Amino acid sequence: MLALAGAVAAAADGRPPQRIVSMVPAFTEATCALGACERLVGVDRHSNWPERVRDLPQVGSLEDAQVERIVALRPDLVIVAPGARARARLEALGLPVLVLQADTLAEMRAATETLARALGVPGGGERLWQRIDARVAAAAARVPPAWRGQRVYVEVSPMPHAAGEASFIGELLARLGLRNVVPAALGPFPQLSPEYVLRARPALVVAAAQAVAEMPQRPGWARLEALRAGHVCALAPAQYDLLVRPGPRLDEAADVIVDCVAALGNGR
Repeated sequence: MLALAGAVAAAADGRPPQRIVSMVPAFTEATCALGACERLVGVDRHSNWPERVRDLPQVGSLEDAQVERIVALRPDLVIVAPGARARARLEALGLPVLVLQADTLAEMRAATETLARALGVPGGGERLWQRIDARVAAAAARVPPAWRGQRVYVEVSPMPHAAGEASFIGELLARLGLRNVVPAALGPFPQLSPEYVLRARPALVVAAAQAVAEMPQRPGWARLEALRAGHVCALAPAQYDLLVRPGPRLDEAADVIVDCVAALGNGR
């Protein structure tokens, strides 16, 4: 799930890292939520929240990290995902690397606390997640009774790739009392055939607004009942970021889904 690499050594002198480069948007957000935003000196190109991080130097992304620029920022901690190509090179250069992964809600919670400890605020991650849990529970209580248990399709790319039950998005849907049309056996974010979605007959479709606009042009999808009935949550870019980013704003993502469902009325 996660590895500390050189991060433990960096904190061994009792002084938490003061110059952090985050290559993971979710943990850029978590760093700020834990009160250490001012310690960020660089981020990946996809980190865009909170607003202040948009002015920081951008140093690539998971696939194309700009190692020389990272080194030039003199970080005493670099946050990466497990699949980061630059991880081995960064470690070879002696940079303290914190590897964090968050595919499920439990992993997200544990990784946030690991980050909190690395930042010198042990317990901060757990306190943050207690607040998130409470807000998600409050959102779940607002789901209209007619929509509880309804089948939902959440698209994360138009190939289409979907968020299945095994993903953190699927777990969030379950906490809201909604059913995912993609079983856990297919994996967290499986690629589906268009026919699969037609056969699944979801009562609700959740996707980026642009993807929703294009769905009726897909073969056969014009007859998808959820689209015909307007039972869709077409998410603006900022809302979509909330849903697909496993970070500390997951409670806001829950509110977005519940607000959408509430606005649809009594469902099917």
